Amino acid sequence: MTDAHDTWTAPVAEGPLDADIRVPGSKSITNRAYVLAALASAPTRVRTPLDSRDARLMLGAIYALGAHSQGSIGGYLVHPLGPGRVHPDETVRVELGNAGTVARFTPALAALGTGPALFDGDEAIRRRPIGPLLKALRGLGARIDDDRREAPPFTVYGEGGLRGGKVDLDSSASSQFLSALLLAGPSFQQGVTVRLVGGAVPSEPHIAMTTEMLRRFGATVDREGAEFHVAPTRLSCPEYIVEPDLSTAAPFVAAAVATGGTVRIAGWPQRTTQPGDWLRSLLPVLGATAELDAGGLTVTGSGTIPGVELDLHDVGELTPVIAALLCFAEGPSIISGVAHLRGHETDRLTALATELSSLGADVRETEDGLRITPAPLHGGKFHTYDDHRLVMAAAVLGLRVEGLEVENPGTVGKTFPEFAEAWTSMLG
Repeated sequence: MTDAHDTWTAPVAEGPLDADIRVPGSKSITNRAYVLAALASAPTRVRTPLDSRDARLMLGAIYALGAHSQGSIGGYLVHPLGPGRVHPDETVRVELGNAGTVARFTPALAALGTGPALFDGDEAIRRRPIGPLLKALRGLGARIDDDRREAPPFTVYGEGGLRGGKVDLDSSASSQFLSALLLAGPSFQQGVTVRLVGGAVPSEPHIAMTTEMLRRFGATVDREGAEFHVAPTRLSCPEYIVEPDLSTAAPFVAAAVATGGTVRIAGWPQRTTQPGDWLRSLLPVLGATAELDAGGLTVTGSGTIPGVELDLHDVGELTPVIAALLCFAEGPSIISGVAHLRGHETDRLTALATELSSLGADVRETEDGLRITPAPLHGGKFHTYDDHRLVMAAAVLGLRVEGLEVENPGTVGKTFPEFAEAWTSMLG
């Protein structure tokens, strides 16, 4: 399912669910692991990684920049970046698709190499913010030509290394800007010291994920308030095991709540930095229960959902699924703290307000979120704007709304190519 004109009729739940689910590896962890492996001093075996469009784009990007990988049992063996190109004057193309992690994490790798690298991808990636990161990389010694667009396409001219040092960074539009500098910092000649300026950085859990993974690869990371320091060092991690993607698990968690049933999600980690783990604390607020044991997470809904006020600043990627679920609440809800979602795969706030309202709900944009007033819903076409999380949100709606036609379901290939099959299987 890849044609934008395709549609998928979201299946309706006939009653409370009773299902077991296993979700693929975390996209955020997989792509960070590939970047760190490319910067390591010896090969890294990345086990149970996500196999999706974004993950393949990352493997393709690091390959274009000189880090070869090969499939192995349960994952990939990733080799470090090579010593330099045979023909350093030739421009290599780094294909970005619409993958924010690829667009933000790999330009620093190009600056460490030799020769020019052109970064470009889907039309949508050209609308996603990256200017503050390019500015910071220039401040650390990189030579970049973006023709003042502050967006792809742009060219990074590798000169065999990067000075690094101290730099100010406005990461308020995306925590990935900060993660990009921290991930590459150990390979800079002076390491990197990043002082955050501007507004608050969204998605603190993703920053914690980055720093924890750096330490797993042997880096020294220090933080003091708004300042981060990564010392220069040789990275190494012979094997890295990727956790299940808890954000991709969100629609399955929501399914238990929406139907008043039980869904068991295998492999949910006992301890994790993934933002999706926040769902466990949300469930009691929504009248549901969550039990975590060695086998995973068991979620049971009560059959009723209260209206709530939620600040999702640190877990913004969960917003589409949660907004869909709150359309079934007994009263109005407010989601705040997610203005940065306007710069994701699409303007998620406008998209959600438009699509949820078109089905009968009263959903209005606020300055930094959504105001959701439930109303009787009806079927219709749900446009997904090439955004995988909107497909997942539509699936949640479809559990209780007949005749919901989901546009371009294949866009979930970004994070979970088998989503529709797994969703249908859950319904039995």
